Amino acid sequence: MVKLRFFERSDFKQLLNWIETPNFLLQWGGPNFSFPLTEQQLEDYLKGANTDNSRVMIYSVIDNETGDVIGHISLGNIDRKNMSARVGKVLVGDENVRGKGIGERLMKEILKIAFDELKLHRVSLGVFDFNAPAISCYENAGFIKEGLHRDSRKIGDEYWSLWEMSILENEWKEINEG
Repeated sequence: MVKLRFFERSDFKQLLNWIETPNFLLQWGGPNFSFPLTEQQLEDYLKGANTDNSRVMIYSVIDNETGDVIGHISLGNIDRKNMSARVGKVLVGDENVRGKGIGERLMKEILKIAFDELKLHRVSLGVFDFNAPAISCYENAGFIKEGLHRDSRKIGDEYWSLWEMSILENEWKEINEG
């Protein structure tokens, strides 16, 4: 099992070690970060986060058994008027625990925060179309593909397409009541 706790400055070094290539940084952090990822970029990322009225909540993923930080996730674009938010910065950073269902567990934890604590109606995310393990993880968590943004990011000489996915409050409740 895993739990989420607010991302802190003491987590910077671990995250920096996980982000080793420009392409991986783009997959994890989108266009808001530049390679190499730096502590200053992470400081800026944390500004205004993790308070009662924040538009972004940033978390480290903790392994309940070992207490180790094994990943990262955020809930951003929190819109309390329209009751929506966007999951981002999803990373199971510890390679030793990949492929063991950690992704689904951390998605369940972030959705508990979104739907049970923040009482949101809709949560969305974007995932590159070639990331089959992530797409499977998100579908298993209840996300539904809404549409493909074709060739939405230019990386070197190629383009990457992005699936837009979402889950609604009633879908979350259905999954968790059964």
